[in-house]
Amino acid sequence: MFSRCNGFTRRFHAAVAASDPRSPLNPTKRHRTTKRSKNAPPPASDPEVVRWNKAITAHMRHGRMAAAAAIFRRMPRHTTVSWNAMLSGYLSNGCFSLALRLFDAIPNPDLVSFNTMIHGHVLNRDLASARRLFDQMPVKDTVTWNTMISAYAQSGLVEEAREIFDRTPHKNAISWNGILAAYVQNGRLEVARLLFDSNSDWETVSWNAMIAGYVQRRRLAEAQELFDRMPERDIVSWNTLISGFAQNGDMSVATRLFDESPSRDVFTWTAMVSGYAQNGMLEDARRVFDEMPERNSVSWNAMIAAYVQCQKMDQAKELFDVMPCRNVNSWNSMITGYAQAGMVEQARRIFDTMSQRDSVSWAAMIAGYSQGGSSEEALQLFIEMGRYGERTNRSSFTCVLSTCADISMLECGKQVHGRLVKAGYGMGCFVGNALLAMYCKCGSIDEAYEAFEEMTEKDAVSWNTMIAGYARHGYGKEALKVFNLMRMTDTRPDDVTMVGVLSACSHAGLVDKGINYFYTMHKDFGVTAKAEHYTCMIDLLGRAGQLDDAQALMKDMPFEPDAIMWGALLGASRIHRNTELGEKAAERIFEMEPDNAGMYVLLSNLYATSGKWGNVNKLRVMMRERGVKKVPGFSWIEANNKVHTFSVGDMLHPEKDKIYAFLEELDMKMKKEGYVSATEMVLHDVEEEEKEHMLKYHSEKLAVAFGILNVPSGRPIRVIKNLRVCEDCHNAVKFISMIENRFIILRDSNRFHHFHGGSCSCGDYW
Repeated sequence: MFSRCNGFTRRFHAAVAASDPRSPLNPTKRHRTTKRSKNAPPPASDPEVVRWNKAITAHMRHGRMAAAAAIFRRMPRHTTVSWNAMLSGYLSNGCFSLALRLFDAIPNPDLVSFNTMIHGHVLNRDLASARRLFDQMPVKDTVTWNTMISAYAQSGLVEEAREIFDRTPHKNAISWNGILAAYVQNGRLEVARLLFDSNSDWETVSWNAMIAGYVQRRRLAEAQELFDRMPERDIVSWNTLISGFAQNGDMSVATRLFDESPSRDVFTWTAMVSGYAQNGMLEDARRVFDEMPERNSVSWNAMIAAYVQCQKMDQAKELFDVMPCRNVNSWNSMITGYAQAGMVEQARRIFDTMSQRDSVSWAAMIAGYSQGGSSEEALQLFIEMGRYGERTNRSSFTCVLSTCADISMLECGKQVHGRLVKAGYGMGCFVGNALLAMYCKCGSIDEAYEAFEEMTEKDAVSWNTMIAGYARHGYGKEALKVFNLMRMTDTRPDDVTMVGVLSACSHAGLVDKGINYFYTMHKDFGVTAKAEHYTCMIDLLGRAGQLDDAQALMKDMPFEPDAIMWGALLGASRIHRNTELGEKAAERIFEMEPDNAGMYVLLSNLYATSGKWGNVNKLRVMMRERGVKKVPGFSWIEANNKVHTFSVGDMLHPEKDKIYAFLEELDMKMKKEGYVSATEMVLHDVEEEEKEHMLKYHSEKLAVAFGILNVPSGRPIRVIKNLRVCEDCHNAVKFISMIENRFIILRDSNRFHHFHGGSCSCGDYW
């Protein structure tokens, strides 16, 4: 806020020191306290001094601080008015440090000087200094007391505001309104109402403040009761109540009040447009908009936002094109609308056309790229935003962290974390949760927990993210520890929490604990079992081989099983090679989702491991006839701030020769250690040797080999796969981690696997 004065401060003081060593602004002078010189100033009525003072004020009003300072230096004598003109001028131009030095130099500061400087400290968010100066003042007037009441109120220090109010010797309407506003703005409505009822001589502005307080907290009955009792209403009174009912969805009452209001301004009309829009009544919103006698940018933006909200971008664009008073909010609405509708190219065209952007513009465009899957473009725009010197807001940081999480770019995420700290954002819930999710999804669960512990505030999302993170990494006991810590706080576990807890039990094989949590969560936490909870339980029981219990649970559910539940049962059937149950589950899945390629593959794996090649071929024919295409498997790894992607048998990567040669060497070493290819996983009835060759160059193996060759020793190798890791690759990476003595983290579509020393964190229970 006060950065403009730095260079000017140095030049001005240097000039003063050079021209007049006796000047009170000379930096060599002793620092002054409240004790001042008793030399009498020149008469305030001196016409020449009055003329000089007016010139100083005029220059300061137009931001010409150097010109004002030059006049001040040339003045043969200064009055207190001269000093105060300079003082208020510096503050109004954002030069707090210069104002502070000037104040210390004033020979005889008067009440105006003190009040101005207290106001300066308040603007500079230094209430402690403002209070010290307040306490030192020899004389105070009502302005002084009211300034401190307002300062404490705006900073949320209600008790301090009340202490000043109680000590104020001569309270006026501003004093009473100030302390009332302190309670209302900080949500202390009950105390505010007691204060309000204790005084019968309130101005209309105070009635409006109380009504606004009730409206903000959706206590509309109390707002209406006060409104009806008001001795005198102004247009603000009507607008506040109309807006309150409109924003809370009661358009019938809002419309009645609108019709009854004795006068309407542009805010009244805009409140109705916004109200109809927020409640999905688009035609009514447009009707009121067309009837408006006058419109401002807020009115136009409200109507454009209504179309954007309903994803009617053609109508929004038509209105935007004819809008006579566009501002940055208008452009931002269009960018957001196009981005949310998946029309990222149109959003970018709008963005590139803007003559002026703010942090919201950049954040909206970054979010558009991020949500549209254009990760590289999102990250590039974030970098570009920094080059333009635009301050990064929380929304931009959140979007970029989410992008890093989606493509598992840990190093990039760490750099964003560093910028987040430098930007001065605390680890509150909004950004902290995105940072936490980034570390969890990028496989750095220890750093995730460090970020979790550093969070100054934790909400349900924070706890749920950490529990789910541990669960997906296979650390069931750690997930349950976090859950137990959560139960000791004021944050109540919800249905998402319990999905994370049950998932943790499933991945870690904690069957008894999972069953206990499932059957007690309603009694303990008021969480009613939903489809997601039943799916976790079917998965938990199925993985543990309790297939009959899993089927029994499905029969007892209060709703019909969906494809996801049958998929969990099919997955369990494949693990335990129960062909009959697997066929039954697959049949139900194909009825619901005939195009679900992943389920065809699961059933094919089950047939292949059972040696039923005829059934494998039948499934392949069925897929071809139904037009079902298997999703190709990809693996990717971040190295040197770049993402490298591999497919099975990839021949496009520039380092392919080195990678394949290294894999051949590894294969020989692995076989010496006892590795045997899981050829039963190959879905083709071919010779064993050919099956081994087909398994050798799966995408995850290529990515791991590339990581060993390019990621420095001692650092983890992090690989992501879009599908479930195959059994052979899982076994192979265990051997690779032992032979190469590397820590390898593999994230598939289902969970994380941490390989080290020849074993996996999942304990082969996946």
